[in-house]
Amino acid sequence: MTQKQANLLLITVSMAWGTSYLFMKVAADDGMPSFTIVAMRSIIAFIFMWLLFAKKMVRVSWQTIKYSAIVGALLYGVFLGLLLGTKYTDASTAGFLTSTTVVLVPILQIFLTKRLPAKQIMIGVVVVMMGLAFLTLKDGFSIQLGAIYCLIGALCYAIHILVTNQFARKVDVLQLGIYQLGFCSLYAIIIAFTFETPALPTTSGSWISILGLAFICSAYGFVMQPIAQKYTTPENTGFFFSLEPIFSAFFAFLFLQEVMGMTGYIGAVFIMLGVTIANYQKKVKEPRVAYRKVALKEKMVK
Repeated sequence: MTQKQANLLLITVSMAWGTSYLFMKVAADDGMPSFTIVAMRSIIAFIFMWLLFAKKMVRVSWQTIKYSAIVGALLYGVFLGLLLGTKYTDASTAGFLTSTTVVLVPILQIFLTKRLPAKQIMIGVVVVMMGLAFLTLKDGFSIQLGAIYCLIGALCYAIHILVTNQFARKVDVLQLGIYQLGFCSLYAIIIAFTFETPALPTTSGSWISILGLAFICSAYGFVMQPIAQKYTTPENTGFFFSLEPIFSAFFAFLFLQEVMGMTGYIGAVFIMLGVTIANYQKKVKEPRVAYRKVALKEKMVK
């Protein structure tokens, strides 16, 4: 897989995650307990993917199990932070704060690599953040308890991207992606039974939402993520995931008739521009003289 193909795969992952807001809204409106929603989506996704790749999943190393337990915990931190964030604060503030993952990834990279990101990445960060501000800050900005949860979720998201990027180079990425769902399910079950009374969906809309979250958002999204990340950079991963609010706004408009408004569309343009800038790589063409020298050497060898 080339880096270009990996980047395209990450765009489809971001699109899949963009549907999660639609599914979660329907399930929540039907009265399903919040933690139970997270638990069910993780369990169904894990069982489905494990059975689908059963032959490959039986033999797994302890290193893969250890890494899966770590990224699974971070994944649940993302789910839990976003869930509690949207519960205790308004949607626009929650969306903006969660999207700070785009900035947190290159910032955390500074501490890991001890060097500043490339110039185009830094410019792209600024442009993307401007777009996210236009897209999500509609009702003002205020720090509340929910904002703290969102920041925690965003931090877990950024760390998840960086850690997955490291682990994906050391173990089987398919096993890592599937077993992280298994550990996420384990943590989700514990939390659900501790703080709620779990209940199965009672309406067709709830079942469709849970299955959508399980197969599209969790099974596809979080299994394809580590596979794609093996062939691209953490910065690229963070930037392509910043497209998620655009996809979520599109699906909300298509199925819920929600309109972003002029500022929302301006924000979408800024985000696309920022992603383009951050991932722009100037191709340097070698002088024709160099090609002649290479051809001459090959001719002499023959």
